[in-house]
Amino acid sequence: MARLTRSGETFEIMVDSEKAFEFKKGKDYSMENILAANEIFKDAKKGERASSSELEKEFGTTEVFEVAKRIIRDGEVQLTTEQRRKHVEEKKLQIASIISKQGVNPKTKLPHPQQRILNAMEEAHVSVDPFKPADEQVKRVLEAIREIIPISFETIEIAIRVSMEHAGKVSSVMHSIMPVKKEEWKSDSWMAVVEIPAGMQNEIYEKINNMTAGTAEVKVISRKAQ
Repeated sequence: MARLTRSGETFEIMVDSEKAFEFKKGKDYSMENILAANEIFKDAKKGERASSSELEKEFGTTEVFEVAKRIIRDGEVQLTTEQRRKHVEEKKLQIASIISKQGVNPKTKLPHPQQRILNAMEEAHVSVDPFKPADEQVKRVLEAIREIIPISFETIEIAIRVSMEHAGKVSSVMHSIMPVKKEEWKSDSWMAVVEIPAGMQNEIYEKINNMTAGTAEVKVISRKAQ
């Protein structure tokens, strides 16, 4: 079931909860595949339908599929306990991944492994909203786990120099995943300055080394706390 309350009035629809949840996150599902009944209810359990005048007043339309879309997007999709647990765990992983990539230990300047972030979230009893985007929950989670582990968000600028043999590939990859602030093409090499989250430093170094067989020159030239 999905439910939306507006102006003190409740509107409900019977749905495939998993598909409705995916639709709410942005997946393109047709309402025919989501709705279990092409009706808008005031109380689905009692079978009490919303009147055309009520739909027109609150949604500006009586078209069932259009109203259903708004109920799912703006309202609450009810999940089973198992479904909710699954999606909460998925969201925790997404949040921990973001923090691990962008955050570092301010003393060592090294990123915290994702599992350490997850353990800190568990210890801090952090609650995660399965419906809310992961990046919108990072700040709140970060504040909670800072009492458990030292962590700060930093960006770093790194200078890269690779031979012309590997320049095309490295340049293409760097442009696709991060801001390239400066670059210079010389007869024998490609040089660039890029900005990345500090926690991604090892990952980026590994990518560059793999593409250049370890021949690239890479060094940190500045750090900035966010």
